Amino acid sequence: MPMHAWHDVTPGKGLPAEFISVVEIPMGSSVKYELDKETGMLRLDRILYSAVYYPANYGFIPQTLAEDDDPLDVLVLCQEAVAPLTLVQSRVIGLMTMIDSGKRDHKLLAVATHDPEYNGFHEANELPIHRLNMLRRFFQDYKQLEGKAVEVDALQPAEAALPIIEEALARYSNQRRRGFRLKDE
Repeated sequence: MPMHAWHDVTPGKGLPAEFISVVEIPMGSSVKYELDKETGMLRLDRILYSAVYYPANYGFIPQTLAEDDDPLDVLVLCQEAVAPLTLVQSRVIGLMTMIDSGKRDHKLLAVATHDPEYNGFHEANELPIHRLNMLRRFFQDYKQLEGKAVEVDALQPAEAALPIIEEALARYSNQRRRGFRLKDE
């Protein structure tokens, strides 16, 4: 039986500060892939409508369930674009919360711990301000041509992300015990 990227990959041993990320979208892509919850494969969700690209590798922490009934989102900063479905050892350095279609949608900001260019960062505010502005602006702009408004809160420190991660791990665990019957499954 094939492995399921959300259910069968363990999130790691250093939780909540360090974890395994599953990459869905490589940095530099304008293709929005999304985990197919039933199969564990990736499906093409859409090509972004705006002339923008993902400013970091984008994915999720396995065995988490965010408030939007999806795995908890993570942007993993590293020097290179990482292929979809690659597992990346990551450390959280910040939290960015969006309001998307009226729902809170947390985005963790993390670094790849095996990347020597980024593994020295422990807080998002240590990054160049331009990099932080690019990350925030991407989420403000990427749905604009679809006619959807997205609000993006100010970036918060790594400490603010820890309870979000713990809650998403607990929510997943509770849901798994009851059996997964999410809205789109």
